[in-house]
Parts: sequence; C-alpha cells; structure tokens
Amino acid sequence: MTHTRLMVTGFLTLLLLTPFAQAEDAVLALKPEVQTAEWAKPWWMPRHEQKLAEIKAAEKIDLVMIGDSITHGWENAGKAIWEKRYAPRHALNLGYSGDRTEQVLWRFENGELDGYQAKLAVIMIGTNNTGHRQDKPEETAAGIKAIIDQLKEKQPEAKILLLAIFPRGENNQDALRKINDEINAKIKDFADGEKVHFLSLSNTFLEEDGTLPKKIMPDLLHPNTHGYELWAEAMEGKVKELLEEG
Repeated sequence: MTHTRLMVTGFLTLLLLTPFAQAEDAVLALKPEVQTAEWAKPWWMPRHEQKLAEIKAAEKIDLVMIGDSITHGWENAGKAIWEKRYAPRHALNLGYSGDRTEQVLWRFENGELDGYQAKLAVIMIGTNNTGHRQDKPEETAAGIKAIIDQLKEKQPEAKILLLAIFPRGENNQDALRKINDEINAKIKDFADGEKVHFLSLSNTFLEEDGTLPKKIMPDLLHPNTHGYELWAEAMEGKVKELLEEG
C-alpha cells in the first residue's frame, strides 16, 4: 500500500463521520491517475518526463507551483512575468492543463516531489474536478487535503501556500463558480498558520458586484497576461514572507 493510499484511507476514516461519507473507490478525486483526456495524451506524459529531467538537472529548487492549466499558463501568457519574478527564485512549474486532484497525486507518487527540497510550494487545484465532473465540494476538498499531506511527507521543510480556486464564470450565479466557492470554504480550514497558509485572490480579479471581467480572463476561466500580472502582484507579499526574503 502506497503512502498516498495510507493517507487517503486515514482521511476517509474521518469522512465516514460525516453525512458525505463514501467508499474510497467512489471518490475519484482521491485515486491517483494519469491524465486520460484524449487531447492531453500526446503531451501529458512527455511533460511529466520533462519535469523529472528538469528536477534532476536543477542546482536547486526553492519554489514549486502546483496545479492545472492556470498554473501551466505561467509558461504561456504568464511567461514574461515568471521569468522576471520566479525564475530567479529557482522555481519549478508543475502545472498541467486539464489536471484534477487525482493527476497531481499520481505525479507526486511518480517523482515530481523527489530529489530536491523546496522552501515553498504554492498549490491551486480543483477547478477541473468541478468543471469536468462537478464533483461534490467535499470530495475535491479531500483530494486537496491528500495533496497537502503528500507535500508534508515528501517536502518536510517546505511551507505550503494554498490558494483558493480562482473564480470562474461570468458572475456569482454561475453554477461552477458556486461549487468552487464551496470548495474554498472547506479548504481554508486546512491552514494552520505555520506549515500551511491559505490565500484567496478572488477580489483581485472580480468587480465589486462579483462580475469576472473578460479583460482579465477572456474565457471566464484562464487569466491573460494582465491576469497573471495581477496574480503575481497580489501574491508577492505572501511569497516573500514564506520564502523569508528580507
């Protein structure tokens, strides 16, 4: 039995005390799995191999960002900002388009946290659990908790910055945004103020009435370059604090 399976089993024991309890096999968010989407198959495993090679070649890795396409986008729309702010901090991008919590768990079990010791890990994951399957918020939260537990085990010296899932959809009435908001309400309690810290950047992107502007996220999900600038600026103070810079 793997370490992830042991941790998941323990967490599910706690879930059994709630009305939302389900058998482990039914909670897809907790089952480590490679990416199975047909559109991702040509590049997903090669990306994983590339990341393992980057880890092996790196002199050191102090900062690691973990997530889905929104984090992956630091290599695209956010590339210039990454090169300015994060490359000098010896950062590693572990964002993969289309990934849900279970893909992150698989990647962790298969080398992406091995061979280095980071100072800070930034996590934002879960919007694809919402968008692809509309998983129950407590199930996605359980997957995020398993990710945190793996980080604690494999990166014992790293602090963890858990970001609230970014807002999606046009306004507060969007069904998928409501699911993400419920997930965020649960995962904020994973923070202990010492090892794990929680930060919501929703107000950075939203208008006062809750509207998500297309000038920041043109498809109402993924930031454009301006969106990445806003993200980086809003997160900078916490990143500096947790990296103990100055």
